[in-house]
Amino acid sequence: MRVTGVFVYPIKSCRGFGVDSAEVTAKGFVGDRGFGDWAKPTAVYGDREFMLIDEHGKFVTQRQYPGLARIEVKVAGNELILAAEGVNLDFLRFQPNLSGREVRVEIWRDRTTAIDQGDEVAKWFQAALNVSRNFRLVRQSPDYLRPIDPQFATAENQPVSFADGYPFLLIGTASLTDLNDKLAAKYQENFSALPMNRFRPNLVVETDTAFVEDQWQVIQIGEIKFRVVKSCSRCIVTTTNQVTGERNQLKEPLLTLSSYRQFSGGIMFGQNLIPEQTGIVNVGDEVQVLE
Repeated sequence: MRVTGVFVYPIKSCRGFGVDSAEVTAKGFVGDRGFGDWAKPTAVYGDREFMLIDEHGKFVTQRQYPGLARIEVKVAGNELILAAEGVNLDFLRFQPNLSGREVRVEIWRDRTTAIDQGDEVAKWFQAALNVSRNFRLVRQSPDYLRPIDPQFATAENQPVSFADGYPFLLIGTASLTDLNDKLAAKYQENFSALPMNRFRPNLVVETDTAFVEDQWQVIQIGEIKFRVVKSCSRCIVTTTNQVTGERNQLKEPLLTLSSYRQFSGGIMFGQNLIPEQTGIVNVGDEVQVLE
């Protein structure tokens, strides 16, 4: 088995991008993608290092605003470049900071402190989403720990970014093939195969058996070991086209997944990982199951 995809999502719920290789940190991938030869990357940003919050400090995602799927994020040097596909709005180029106004934020059950990224980017997001609410873009502060749920952590006070709960999400290709086969049998000519981006993984592994990743406990990718700690519970975001931001009116693929992947913790698809060490993961790296 080998890695066929490595993905980084700098801003939670916005588009990510694929890379040939990325650095594995305790919080998740760190990676960059340049914007052509004129913008060779000199800085990198972490997976879900940024997120939107509302006027109450609560995190904002595609669950409430599926239009976030249209927000493209790229890295150019020390800057982030944002573009809103299908929206009559100029792209925004800005340099994130770690010295702005500190704000208290809420993500699921966690409360932490983040760094506001300023009025210009806040107004851009409000225009891109066509909302009048006071949304703000914030960056995770290195001075405040957001720990992984201790029920699933492999050590005390393990950090995580603004991801829903864990540093890495892995999906096997055979699992998506199996789902697409079921959808094709159900809808026949009215069906188009779902791309992997519908599930927003960090790691895609070429597999032959559907959901074989459910059986893994410890894997090694290249020279890095990962602990497989928890299946990923899926939500309405899986019904959102990650290019157009449109919702599937039949609530697919969540409806079909619920018919055979419904467990006590929810509708499961993919596995959450915690790294046991740092290093580099590359597309093409061998994947070994150790336990």
